[in-house]
Amino acid sequence: MAKFAPDQRVNCPHCKTTVRLERPTNVESSANWFRLTSPKKSMLVFHSQCPECLQFVISSEEVEQNNRIEHSLWPQTTARDPIPSQVDQHIAQDYTEAALVLQFSPKASAALSRRCLQTVLKEKGGTKAKDLNDQIEEVLPQLPSHIAQNLDTIRVIGNFAAHPIKSQVTGAIIDVEPGEAEWNLDVLDALFDFYYVRPDLEQKKRDAINKKLQEAGKPPLKQ
Repeated sequence: MAKFAPDQRVNCPHCKTTVRLERPTNVESSANWFRLTSPKKSMLVFHSQCPECLQFVISSEEVEQNNRIEHSLWPQTTARDPIPSQVDQHIAQDYTEAALVLQFSPKASAALSRRCLQTVLKEKGGTKAKDLNDQIEEVLPQLPSHIAQNLDTIRVIGNFAAHPIKSQVTGAIIDVEPGEAEWNLDVLDALFDFYYVRPDLEQKKRDAINKKLQEAGKPPLKQ
């Protein structure tokens, strides 16, 4: 959480520079936070500023029954790792939206991540099945065992047998099981690495070797 603290260095959610966020100089307040209180909960709202890009950062810390929940209010961001650049834009967009809404609506996040998963399995896994349950079953043999097991767990957690709409209408906003939305994103991370990142790295290695072979007057590696 990007809160103002004199000794705390964080990555600015705007420019990604590691900085010590500062108290904004052009706000009508002497403090960098304010508190909202009700009989059951309280919330601290922090405002700070990046000294590099001068963008504002607003976050909150909600306290209810000794539980602290932190939210990034501006800019909208997620704690998940950046999406690999090799991932196609339309897939990255669904994933990003699923990650952003996770803290506010796991149901909406799961709907987006299921749709994203279905797209990946069609475009990279080559599945011809119509619904997500069958698509998962079709691509399992082509995946490493650890990824296959995690992918198959999506059906178990989501209880597709009892909720077939999750498989047939992947973008539907319906109730989800605890941890289901996060697991969908974790599995997508693994599939991004398998289908997009590793093939790209291997191709770059082959291209480098072929360049050396060409310079030596030797035939290139077979594709």
